[in-house]
Amino acid sequence: MHIVFKKILGDPQARTVKRLRKRVALVNALSDKYKAMSDKELREQTDVLKKRLKKESLDVILPDAFAVVREAATRTLSQRHFDVQLIGGMVLHEGNVGEMKTGEGKTLVATLPVYLNALTEKGVHVVTVNDYLAQRDAGWMGQVYNFLGLQAGVIIGDHSYIYDPDFTNTDHEDERFRHLKPATRQEAYAADVTYGTNNEYGFDYLRDNMVREEDQLRQRDLHYAIVDEVDSILIDEARTPLIISAPSVTSGTAYAQFSKVVRQLVKEKHFETDEKRKTVILTDAGVEKVQKILGIDNLYGSENIRTIYHLQQALRAHALFTRDKDYVVTHDGEVVIVDEFTGRLLAGRRYNEGLHQAIEAKEGVEVQQESMTLATISFQNYFRLYEKLGGMTGTALTEAEEFHQIYKLDVVDVPANRGLARNDRPDRIYRTEKAKFKAIAREVQALHTKGQPVLLGTVSIEKNEALGSLLTKAGIPHQVLNAKNNEREAKIVAQAGEKGAVTLATNIAGRGTDIVLGEGIKELGGLFVLGSERHESRRIDNQLRGRAGRQGDPGVTQFFVSTDDDLMRIFGGDKIANIMNRLNVDDDTPIENRLISRSLEGAQKKVEGFHFDQRKSVVQYDDVMNRHRKAIYAMRREILRSGDISKRIKILIEDEAHALATSALVTSEQFEDILKEIFPFDDATLDRLFDSDATKFEKVLKTAAAGLYAGREEAFTSEIMRKVERDLYLQVLDNLWMQHLENMDHLREGIHWMSVGQQDPLVEYRRRGQMLFEDMQTTLRHDVLLHLFHAQPISQEEFDRAIETDLTLAARSSVDNASQITTAETEFGAGDFDDKKVVAQAKKKQQSSLKKARKTERKRKTAAKRRKK
Repeated sequence: MHIVFKKILGDPQARTVKRLRKRVALVNALSDKYKAMSDKELREQTDVLKKRLKKESLDVILPDAFAVVREAATRTLSQRHFDVQLIGGMVLHEGNVGEMKTGEGKTLVATLPVYLNALTEKGVHVVTVNDYLAQRDAGWMGQVYNFLGLQAGVIIGDHSYIYDPDFTNTDHEDERFRHLKPATRQEAYAADVTYGTNNEYGFDYLRDNMVREEDQLRQRDLHYAIVDEVDSILIDEARTPLIISAPSVTSGTAYAQFSKVVRQLVKEKHFETDEKRKTVILTDAGVEKVQKILGIDNLYGSENIRTIYHLQQALRAHALFTRDKDYVVTHDGEVVIVDEFTGRLLAGRRYNEGLHQAIEAKEGVEVQQESMTLATISFQNYFRLYEKLGGMTGTALTEAEEFHQIYKLDVVDVPANRGLARNDRPDRIYRTEKAKFKAIAREVQALHTKGQPVLLGTVSIEKNEALGSLLTKAGIPHQVLNAKNNEREAKIVAQAGEKGAVTLATNIAGRGTDIVLGEGIKELGGLFVLGSERHESRRIDNQLRGRAGRQGDPGVTQFFVSTDDDLMRIFGGDKIANIMNRLNVDDDTPIENRLISRSLEGAQKKVEGFHFDQRKSVVQYDDVMNRHRKAIYAMRREILRSGDISKRIKILIEDEAHALATSALVTSEQFEDILKEIFPFDDATLDRLFDSDATKFEKVLKTAAAGLYAGREEAFTSEIMRKVERDLYLQVLDNLWMQHLENMDHLREGIHWMSVGQQDPLVEYRRRGQMLFEDMQTTLRHDVLLHLFHAQPISQEEFDRAIETDLTLAARSSVDNASQITTAETEFGAGDFDDKKVVAQAKKKQQSSLKKARKTERKRKTAAKRRKK
């Protein structure tokens, strides 16, 4: 049916490319015009195009902008954009994903839409997967931008730089790194184009929404981003949350205790695992065993909620997470997560919900404190904040549906400049992993003897090291690249195309670094990429294949698989094993069978679909929190950038007065205390308020509250009052937001266990989440006014001192102040008891008692009067 529609309607990919080729012709027609210009004249075109933008759109000036960049790249880099690279640049500018094969020059392609969109002076972000690529590309392409009068910046970890040709760092041999001048974070972001990693952009966004002064902001508004290796960042890492946290006070001893409990349980007898879904559950025998160990009668009793929590995490740590596959333990005893897709160490990241602590207890290292979340966002939600988003990768078409559904990005297959000369051989299938490993060693030995370079891909550190040991025993020299030594990644990968080179790498390590073939390698057949196992995702397999055959070079790829491999074993291994039994082959004899290959591809499609559903579910739940985050961060940014929020405060006062006046508590005897908690009225005001008619009560209350606010401003002075209001608001907002994050986490963790009848858990999560959000807003109004009306006035000198030391003006509660006053009045020295003081004290005490009595009587009468009305 799909083929029939294609014939009728035409291939949408072909239609898109055909449309863009017409625009390429416009760019080509301008080439001679800009080629004839001097360097000065060409540089001046940036100002010319910026002036045109005031009357014309980016799409209109695109041909000229692309032609200018193409000529600038020719002069600075001696690289001229191919026509297909112009198509790639147009795809990115239109806010889509361009699939461009390995070696097609994605780094150079990005300069086209970057320059065009940088003309708006709103800033462009180029997102890379690691710090090395961010620095390399900024220093490399910075030459083009600098030639055209634009500035390039780069952010990595704790450092940031701007490209400056007049600055030279002699510590770097690579010319692409030598002109990166140290700069502040703000300077790097203020550049026309900024290069950096997805992690740094995301964390800086969160940090910006925690600052107390506008001049501490790092990022500008999120205008346009181009994401390199977009599938890795927006698909593979989509579920990864970025979290800024602080240590919690929870003890780590419970994790060690439950780790010991779980060690006494036997798989299948006491618990069962589901590797597809990464879950583990206790059997009935397991429940009895745990109850006996802990000396409790009912494991699932309400009093054992924390017990179940710790037990579940300990079970997951022991049964589902494997050392040197899912994580590594460093020499100094730190548990570090391994990226399942790239094999890289994710330093600084920790599993949440206590899982990381459970793994630390399992490994016998120091259990770190649990953390309290201060700010968090997922990559999915961060990158959807940009006004426009584009991406490029060598493998995106298999995930086209997800890119469209989640990010509203269409995937366009950008034609290659040269045809693909790579030979993708059919899989070799073995009965056992042991036989497969032996066959791999023999194949690598033969290729090494021949001189043909080999890139041997593995799916985990564990398999990487096992194959490395096998190659060492066979006397085959090789380089090992995995999460434990990825600081040498680029250098190792760059040399992988030399004669006789054997490189052992986890998954797609080295993406973004070209493997250039050495002299005479093309005649030997090019790079041989040997996959030691099929990954769960076809896309990851395609990425490994893509390391060979760059820019029309020859190359060979082949996967060696066995029925012991995780993919085969978990998703249909029995069926494939039965086929091999019927074929009656021994362990060392490989087969190449179409039925098995189709079964493998079917298993991969199942896993991809399963993971897509999971990511889609995560987005649906995250979108609830994302709406809250957008609202709070927008409010916070508005307050941060405003020197005067008195109008906002007045609205809070009106809303709080209305809420109090219409509250059911208005007829209770405690209402006066509730009222005074927010608005500390004097007795005369309270008498006037409670003597008023019920229909006018709200109006009188609002007038009295407004007068109280005016009195506070007079006591503080307007200048200090504005500062106090702003700082108090931000302080209260940040504290409540932190609590809201924790509340939403607890809600999400328990939503599937709650009894919600026939309702969809997602619907219930949205409903309850909205209630929590509304409660937070009510508390925000209450707490801001509470602190504002009870804050103690300070002098101009104290205010100036607070500004100088960058301290936040803290509001002190009325209760604390009252206790200090009482202490000062009642503590006397030995010589203080003269008659006058005793008399004065007695009078004060008498007045206080009379005042208290009048207040009690007024409360009684007022409540009675309002009940009657």
